[in-house]
Amino acid sequence: MTYAAITGWGKCMPPAVLTNADLATFLDTDDEWITSRTGMKERRISHVPAIEMSYVAARRALACAGRAAGDIDLIVYGSCSYDEMVPNTASALQYKLGCDGAAAMDVNTACTSFLYGLSTATAMIRTGVVKRALVVGVELISRYMDWDNRGVAVLFGDGSAAVVLEATDEPIGLLGETLGCYGDARGILRVRRGYGATYANANVTFGDMLWDFDGPQIFKRAVQGMTDASAKTLQKVGLRPEDIDLVVPHQANARIIESVAKYAGIPMEKVILTVQKYGNMSAATVPVALVEALEAGRVAPGSNLLMPAFGAGLTLCSHFVKWGARTTPVEASDVELPPCDKTALELVNEIRATKDPRGRSLAGIEAAYYVDRKAYGVQ
Repeated sequence: MTYAAITGWGKCMPPAVLTNADLATFLDTDDEWITSRTGMKERRISHVPAIEMSYVAARRALACAGRAAGDIDLIVYGSCSYDEMVPNTASALQYKLGCDGAAAMDVNTACTSFLYGLSTATAMIRTGVVKRALVVGVELISRYMDWDNRGVAVLFGDGSAAVVLEATDEPIGLLGETLGCYGDARGILRVRRGYGATYANANVTFGDMLWDFDGPQIFKRAVQGMTDASAKTLQKVGLRPEDIDLVVPHQANARIIESVAKYAGIPMEKVILTVQKYGNMSAATVPVALVEALEAGRVAPGSNLLMPAFGAGLTLCSHFVKWGARTTPVEASDVELPPCDKTALELVNEIRATKDPRGRSLAGIEAAYYVDRKAYGVQ
């Protein structure tokens, strides 16, 4: 039987740090208000496109696996904040990496996108469609943010991470998962453009983003969905909560994570937390937390990992991963992001201050920069 081992991993975090004190300079909030409700202290704001972050993370993952770009047969790009809508962003990453001929696809299930992508790539390896895959989780939420809405502006950050999967006969990698969706509740977490206006009648710009965010209902559904999915996944693989060595959850809110751990019967000592320093990076939270767990020595050879998540939709999932023998990189990559000469607060204030000809704030990706078209194969 064929399995899909995780053989490489790498993350890319923008250097600009946005603190709770920074947010308090333009929102009616303070550190105590944000920390007590979310557990968040900081988050990152990117000065480059999402493709650039994912490229650095992918190069680090390839080096970690000891693989060249040409060894990859498939790229799965998990995100809900794209630099371009069409063609898919995975094709831009394929071109920039030099993975000539590799299949390339985007997966958008919001915060669960990386894990849904992991399921997709694993299934394609196990069925013999491909031998090696690159799965990315990346978000550039800052360019889509309604920075005047305290309910959402304090929660999200930018970041990226990637893993390399390879076919193996050893029973390791993703061995069981549960996927689902509360479609009836999709309206409680939604990002819309304008009031249903279209680009054709010029009543809305790309940056007119409206956030629907029902915090109490999201909390309830998230805890229920992640807990139920985790129980089902453990049952599928014949394990109990005490058999889990480390939980690598979606980092949406510290209180949600604590509740899921409680109801799942797993102590917080077995849970990795990054929400305090990165906030909610949507599709990037789980892979970034996984990389940090490896870097901190919290993943040992043969470890049993549980990865629960939820996202807009409301999508939900929980993945069981059996780790292999190697927990250190084969090689290191020297690829870095270009320098950032601005603070995170300056970057955010530029987004907030940018106006279209009608004086409306452009809190969208086009307001901050234009993608280098030539660099990504667009002449």
